[in-house]
Amino acid sequence: MAEKSTVTFIVTRQDSPDSSPYKETFEVPYTRNMNVISGLMAIRQNPVNASGEKTSPVQWDMNCLEEVCGACSMVINGTAQQSCSALVDELEQPIRLEPMTTFPVIRDLFIDREEMFESLKQVKAWIPIDGTYDLGSGPRMPQKKQQWAYELSKCMSCGVCLEACPNVNDKSDFIGPAAISQARLFNSHPTGEMNASERLEGLMGDGGISGCSNAQNCVEVCPKGIPLTTSIAAMNRATNIQAFKNFFGSDEAH
Repeated sequence: MAEKSTVTFIVTRQDSPDSSPYKETFEVPYTRNMNVISGLMAIRQNPVNASGEKTSPVQWDMNCLEEVCGACSMVINGTAQQSCSALVDELEQPIRLEPMTTFPVIRDLFIDREEMFESLKQVKAWIPIDGTYDLGSGPRMPQKKQQWAYELSKCMSCGVCLEACPNVNDKSDFIGPAAISQARLFNSHPTGEMNASERLEGLMGDGGISGCSNAQNCVEVCPKGIPLTTSIAAMNRATNIQAFKNFFGSDEAH
């Protein structure tokens, strides 16, 4: 079997956030073990389409190039995934590249993930501590708890779970599975649990956990294998308990 000499990419392009998308085909030289990113780099180096016409370089986002930052997520042959770990030899040609539809397109394959980070703000996905002086050693976390918490900490905010979720769209303000799982992660931390009720309030607000319809698409597509549905179930129970606390607490106050 003759080794292929070129790779064909069909890229969905968009010149600006308000312009209409269109498709453009490129052929780039094949190299052994190349990934989608290296194909896009070849197009950037020589921005000439398959018809021989000079065009603008394709725009996309990337950073770590080792499936850690999540920035290079895009839809490849109909599946949302990281382009840095998508190997050309494992993809059917022509390779079709599209931006994820859950997020606004800035240009071509480059999307705006700000909405995801706003969701993390809603659930206060951090541990607020005073860093102006040495607080000493923090409380210990049992090893068994460390192990499952580590699985949750693998989230790289890539947005693939949001792309797969049918409840995350322009008609809904659902924050999606990633933020819910991160709330669980920080609520499980010995220091973070001091602010657990604030995170639960964030999940109980507009666009919170009630927006989940349990489609379970998220856990199927997560590139890090994070047990997202387990987190959603755990936080659903925790928000119910918090709701009871709020109700009886306000009742006692009166």
